[in-house]
Amino acid sequence: MTIGWNDNTPIYRQLKDKVIGMMLDGALKAGDALPSVRQVAAEYQLNPITVSRAYQELVDEQLVEKRRGIGMYVTEGASEKLLASERERFVREEWPAMLERIRRLGLDVDQLLRPQDGGKS
Repeated sequence: MTIGWNDNTPIYRQLKDKVIGMMLDGALKAGDALPSVRQVAAEYQLNPITVSRAYQELVDEQLVEKRRGIGMYVTEGASEKLLASERERFVREEWPAMLERIRRLGLDVDQLLRPQDGGKS
């Protein structure tokens, strides 16, 4: 896990988003163990409470389950659940703004779907 922290978002949220990204990318699959709180805290010089808070939010969203004494594990169906919610969020939040920009720029579907050659023509 490589992380570059930014100052605009709480670190626990950035860590949570990183784990979610790993689930969506398939780097963490159902049944996989998350690195321990202590391991992540030591590796990234974080307070263990910060790591615990990120992990607890993943538990609260039923993406990860605690197995007392052995760690945190990605739940069955977590990536499918995440994919569905990310798609819904994209359509609800991002697509309308993107569609408005497309209209403002006067682009049409053919222009958007045409492969770009990076200006090499």
